[in-house]
Amino acid sequence: MEDIDERELLNLSLAIVRDTSGGEKKNKRKSDALNNSDEGYEGKIFMLLQMREQILRQDHKKQLGVSIQNGNTNNGLHLIHLLLLTATAVDENNLSSALENLHELYRSVSLTGDSVQRVVAYFADGLAARLLTRKSPFYDMLMKEPTNEQEFLAFTDLYRVSPYYQFAHFTANQTIIEAFEKELEENNGGALHVIDFDVSYGFQWPSLIQSLSEKASSGNRISLRITGFGKSLEELQETESRLVSFSEGFRNLVFEFQGLITGSKLINLRKRKNETVAVNLVFHMNSLNNFVEISETLKSVHSLKPSIVVLVEQEGSRNPRSFLSRFMESLHYFAAMFDSLDDCLPLESTERLSIEKNLLGKEIKSMLNCDLDSANFPKYARMETWKARMESHGYAGTKLSSKCMIQAKLLLKIRTHYCPLQINGENGGGSSGGGFRVTERDEGKAISLVWQDRFLITASAWFCL
Repeated sequence: MEDIDERELLNLSLAIVRDTSGGEKKNKRKSDALNNSDEGYEGKIFMLLQMREQILRQDHKKQLGVSIQNGNTNNGLHLIHLLLLTATAVDENNLSSALENLHELYRSVSLTGDSVQRVVAYFADGLAARLLTRKSPFYDMLMKEPTNEQEFLAFTDLYRVSPYYQFAHFTANQTIIEAFEKELEENNGGALHVIDFDVSYGFQWPSLIQSLSEKASSGNRISLRITGFGKSLEELQETESRLVSFSEGFRNLVFEFQGLITGSKLINLRKRKNETVAVNLVFHMNSLNNFVEISETLKSVHSLKPSIVVLVEQEGSRNPRSFLSRFMESLHYFAAMFDSLDDCLPLESTERLSIEKNLLGKEIKSMLNCDLDSANFPKYARMETWKARMESHGYAGTKLSSKCMIQAKLLLKIRTHYCPLQINGENGGGSSGGGFRVTERDEGKAISLVWQDRFLITASAWFCL
């Protein structure tokens, strides 16, 4: 893969202007379902994975020059139907039926085929892994995770070519800037403090740095302080290095970064005199261990009395107590994500294959094999659910500005270049022609990025009552 110009990646500027009672027992993994003493099933699993490896080799040859053939609609519907039969068999612990259906699936899917073949391939892997015990070497083979470098590169590729992450970040940043500007007139001393509960790689903040710098002058410098929570000290140090290096190009802005390990208490966060405080909850709340932790986080944020709280979350209603409902919801969502890449990259693109394998495919397999008591089970919910949670914790939604919508539309025009783009009006409505669009919701208090008729992510802004 070609080297990536880090500064170019960072220089992303803002545009101007479903069963609850029996579900748990039913869906519980049988720890002895396929143990080593059951040679018949082990043999079938071995044959199944041999077929899978053969498919992977064939896909590798395609990457080396064999042309990629798109499947037709009927074939896609057949794959989805067969996948649902497989999921039902897995859920009911009908191992013979599940293995039979998986054999047929592996004969039909391809990691280098059309978007339906690709997404079904990763779901098939997730279902196959669910039949195995965690001690099985076959399980490790199916669930092998990408290296940190591979995941970072895949994230970077998706960030550059799709509006997915940039929509989230630019909408959040625009809202933060407007809150800062409003208090600038009330003498906040030109100081902005952003508390980011999941700073990740820090890709959100270069555009904010640049936009703030454009509003400052040599005699009236702006101070930006970012407190970022991250998974590891190494990740935080790398993020700090990138952001500090980037900010050095803007002499009229004073930049400061403080990194904290995720889970650290907020006791060290003290508001400085007159500064504007903004809390950034972008793709963070769904990662919390349980609903008690979600509540505690919202209470802690409220105690900071921030001027604005930005919430951006993936749309979904994935009931952890019902495997089939979680499976269906995930299938709808990821089918849309794989399909949306048609608007961004050609099928044969190495970047697209990396995104699908190291980001989306990893998440699919993890979702299907996450135990009910796992601390890492994502708490995906729909906008209406997050709204109720926020309001019950003393927050009120605020209408997003027209600049947020205009900026989102401009972003789509820039980023969805591979196929024709459709953008509907602000109040949305279903689109049958395909493509990305942005839609206003909740009387303008939320904006969603939509692929066809599927909400992907939703951004909203809140203030404390």
